[in-house]
Amino acid sequence: MFKAVFFDWFNTLAVYYPPREELQSQAIREFGFNVSAEQVKPALLYADKLVFDENAKYPMRLRSKEDQNEVYVRYETLLLRNVGIDLTDEVSTVAKIFKRAEELYSNIGFALYDDVVPVMKKLREKDLKIGLITNLEIDMKPVCSKLGLDPYLDFIVTSGEAGSDKPQPEIFLLALKKAGVESSEAIHVGDQYKIDAVGAMGAGIKPVIIDRYDMYPEITDCPRIKTLDELFSYI
Repeated sequence: MFKAVFFDWFNTLAVYYPPREELQSQAIREFGFNVSAEQVKPALLYADKLVFDENAKYPMRLRSKEDQNEVYVRYETLLLRNVGIDLTDEVSTVAKIFKRAEELYSNIGFALYDDVVPVMKKLREKDLKIGLITNLEIDMKPVCSKLGLDPYLDFIVTSGEAGSDKPQPEIFLLALKKAGVESSEAIHVGDQYKIDAVGAMGAGIKPVIIDRYDMYPEITDCPRIKTLDELFSYI
């Protein structure tokens, strides 16, 4: 019987607000290219997988600035190509667009998905421990408090506190310790297969992939859900 549910943050419980596609499309338009937020949204998701894969190989936050910039230029190039803009041979322009997008992101906040609070209420009714596991380095307590999650979260584990990032086992093991449960008694819900699912399995925790944007149709070795409401089929 499961006694605890751990959640990832981005694309699992929350998204950036204002939406990234609005800020990214603004940055691109400032360089003379006519694109809409609607065009950029699917391109962002496609390019995100590049960063997810790179982060799974070795955490981006621990890489040299040069290495980070190389990945981010590839990311932006891929994103642009997916909205019909090929700047493969114009690395400096791509880097400038990415830098401008970063500037626009500097004051970005978060918004919860509509299914988050109702699902957490039901988990509370089942007397399950609820934890947040994130690779974000910011202080998540005021963020969660502002979004009204205080009544539901028992604890938060960040990569900074654990001294490791997902998919490394240490961050999951710290969550188990805080929850006071064995690995066989916990479920971890996240949106990145190589970070969340592989990481959870490495710590002996049952993974569930929340695939809101249908990015992992090929997954067969763990449950895949489209909304958090479906989680109760696996608890």
